[in-house]
Amino acid sequence: QVPYDVATARAIVAALPFALTNAQRKAAHFIFEDMAAPHPMARLLQGDVGSGKTVVAAMATAMAARAGFQALFMAPTEILAQQHARTLEPYLEPLAVRMGLLAGSTGARERRRLTAALAAGELDLLVGTHALLEPDVAPPALALVIADEQHRFGVEQRQALAKGVNPHVLSMTATPIPRTLRLTVYGDLGVSVLDELPPGRQPVETRLVPPGQRDRAYQFVREQVRQGRQAFVICPLVEDSEAIQVRSATGEYERLRSEVFPDLRLALLHGRMKAAEKAAVMGAFSAGQTDVLVSTSVVEVGVDVPNAAVMLIEGAERFGLAQLHQFRGRVGRGAAPAFCLLLSDADSPEQNRRLDAMVRFSSGFDLAEIDLELRGPGDMLGTAQSGHESGLLVAGLTDARLIASAQEEAARLVAEGLDRHPALRDAALSFHLAGSIS
Repeated sequence: QVPYDVATARAIVAALPFALTNAQRKAAHFIFEDMAAPHPMARLLQGDVGSGKTVVAAMATAMAARAGFQALFMAPTEILAQQHARTLEPYLEPLAVRMGLLAGSTGARERRRLTAALAAGELDLLVGTHALLEPDVAPPALALVIADEQHRFGVEQRQALAKGVNPHVLSMTATPIPRTLRLTVYGDLGVSVLDELPPGRQPVETRLVPPGQRDRAYQFVREQVRQGRQAFVICPLVEDSEAIQVRSATGEYERLRSEVFPDLRLALLHGRMKAAEKAAVMGAFSAGQTDVLVSTSVVEVGVDVPNAAVMLIEGAERFGLAQLHQFRGRVGRGAAPAFCLLLSDADSPEQNRRLDAMVRFSSGFDLAEIDLELRGPGDMLGTAQSGHESGLLVAGLTDARLIASAQEEAARLVAEGLDRHPALRDAALSFHLAGSIS
């Protein structure tokens, strides 16, 4: 149990360089209450791209650290882990929270230093990638694990992060996968919703560009660069493939650099590059030294470049809704209007429906509903993350507010005692027996 210390909560808020939104305050309050309960927390923090989930996670980490406990914070990519470390440091340093960063590129000597410090209780928080799953990462006072962009991890990976000690678990996502939604409905997860965007976030206009209008899309990118903005070009593959007829990052980079934008500054980024190379490319783009960044999905999460105003996605039909929504979230972080251009050769009704949903909806929750309809809710008791029918007659699985209200009402009824509600008690008993027999 992590005590809910009001003085510590106030100190955490006072240390932040900005005012929290009401949604962030409410989410932090519920997380603090969950962590103080006599059973492990299992909470899903849902919030659109840019809604401030990392700040709430920092508050939970600080509360645990102030009580003498440790936390692990796992991100799906090294770029995102580094981004989180940079973001968390100014929030946590005033509170004397000791933090480290562990990733796949971390050298053996530094890794030994970090794991030894963690084991000795000299680190309160270790941020990292899948490297956190290794056996040598063994915090003795682990009380909180956080999985960001949890849809990028497998079920067993998320379980492995708990290190077998039943810590409090906080999962974060901008576009929940169907399995998470189904678990939520059946009460396995608490839900906190960040439905307010901090001041300064710009809406992103999304357009579907037919194959015959590709040149117009390029002209639009050039005009944005002329106005001082930057652009992303996302491709599904690193290199050209004979098996899949789709544009690759390396191929598009060469073509755009020589034929389309010979007068602009272009750079290439993909997952096969060494960590130092990726860091150098992203550093140059963040500093405004690159006009157009041609990349694979490695920039899906964790990239914050306020001057980037255009996200052009090649082969958009090749990506899922969660990925497309994350790509779109990389722009609109500055003061200028932002745009997402979807270039596609889609010819199936399902593909066209997904892309149309991207044009019509800006909310990750709305897109999750569409994703649920297309993919199914997943395996409630197993590890499958899509497929199967929900069987629900009331509400949608993405109706987070209704889910939260239902959970609160269920908790109230249980606290009162089901003997006061015999019809409900008999129905619950009948459901339990039926499940046991099947």
